[in-house]
Amino acid sequence: MVSRLGVRIPRELPAARLKSLAQRAEQEGLDEVWIVEDCFYAGGIATASAVLAATEKITLGIGIMPAVARNPAIAAMEIAAMAELYPGRLIAGFGHGVPSWMRQIDAWPKSALAAFEETLTVIRRLLAGERVSFEGKHVRLDGVELEFPPALPPKLVAGVRGPKSLAAAGRVADGTLLAEPATPEYVRATRDLIGVESHSIATYNWLALDADPERARERARSDVASAIGPNSGPALEPLDFGAELLAEVKAATDREDLARRLRPEWIDRLSISGPLDRCVEQIRALYAAGTESVILLGEPEEESFAAAGRIASALRG
Repeated sequence: MVSRLGVRIPRELPAARLKSLAQRAEQEGLDEVWIVEDCFYAGGIATASAVLAATEKITLGIGIMPAVARNPAIAAMEIAAMAELYPGRLIAGFGHGVPSWMRQIDAWPKSALAAFEETLTVIRRLLAGERVSFEGKHVRLDGVELEFPPALPPKLVAGVRGPKSLAAAGRVADGTLLAEPATPEYVRATRDLIGVESHSIATYNWLALDADPERARERARSDVASAIGPNSGPALEPLDFGAELLAEVKAATDREDLARRLRPEWIDRLSISGPLDRCVEQIRALYAAGTESVILLGEPEEESFAAAGRIASALRG
């Protein structure tokens, strides 16, 4: 199994900073750098193109684009252009999109699952150079064929979490991207639901590298609390403390209250945190569970990228 390490650039940063951060990730010897497309921040296609142009060999992942926000033929055109310009360096991620945001732009479909599966189906076919006619619940194409399909179609990954969506991902995507916090237990449960051995798994994970385990834990506390909520059942239920943690999520009045409720041992399991040897051990556990790519998140970005570089060197050593 391929074992790759990457970092994610936060959506909150202005687009002008993306190029230098991506270059830093490449200088640190990382395999991947990921960007986020969320409403209403910088667009994923534009920022991906800028990052690819500013770097030489690092793989760029878009994690993730709402499947319903673009016509799939237009999305395929944009992806094909990047894949042809930067062969082998692009991963295109799609998900359902946040319902409230999609309703703001009048893009939320009658069936989010059908829209997701139909969109990835036709994008995959178009990128493969097929002439596509399709009549679905959400997607309708009449004899569409790309003039310039890429010689090397990029990997399409799904950013989804529900059982039906994961089953669909197994049918139409090359891989699945799991949102933070992603544990080995969550990876194994996801693989069981997808049921496709060749399907790749990538994970987002909070990073707090620190020689002092307690200080690292406290650095990760608010990040972990910000990433879990009422919809985190699929990620937390496989854990031996999942039911208890979900009860605390339900009881918490806000994120700060939830952060206070998190037990130290929970934070240790839900983040990549602590001294270098412990962080390396946690990442290797994710690889052993079936993750092919671990994508680290942390603030401030320059420090977290340097920390990720140290981990990458230790993993190679």
